Amino acid sequence: MPQSLPDSENHKATLLGKIAQLRDFRPGSITTTSGRCGNPTCHCHRPGDTGHGPNFRLTYKAHGKTVTESFASLAARRKAEQEIEEYRKWQQLSRDFVEVNSTLCRLRPTAEAEATPQGKNRRKRSSRKLPAK
Repeated sequence: MPQSLPDSENHKATLLGKIAQLRDFRPGSITTTSGRCGNPTCHCHRPGDTGHGPNFRLTYKAHGKTVTESFASLAARRKAEQEIEEYRKWQQLSRDFVEVNSTLCRLRPTAEAEATPQGKNRRKRSSRKLPAK
């Protein structure tokens, strides 16, 4: 991680460029499920049969609730995998961006001379106490 001000500013600009190049992304995980159906004559009810599956599903949080979606096709699953991979890149770039900004905040000089104007008299606070209620 760069520790000089110009290096940190260049690193921030590089990160912004990478963030701008991100493709579509979304959070979530792809998991598999397998199981047995409700038809008692189906092959999945035979002893030793593994059942139906694996069925791939996308799981993510929306408004505080877990949402699970099934994929209509292999292409839909691959598209979701790419979007989730891109989201992971976004997360890492976001962490790096916060880190470089924290470094910049520490490295930038303070502007104390600008904060308090010279030559102006400030009003003094009253030393008089407020009446009791």
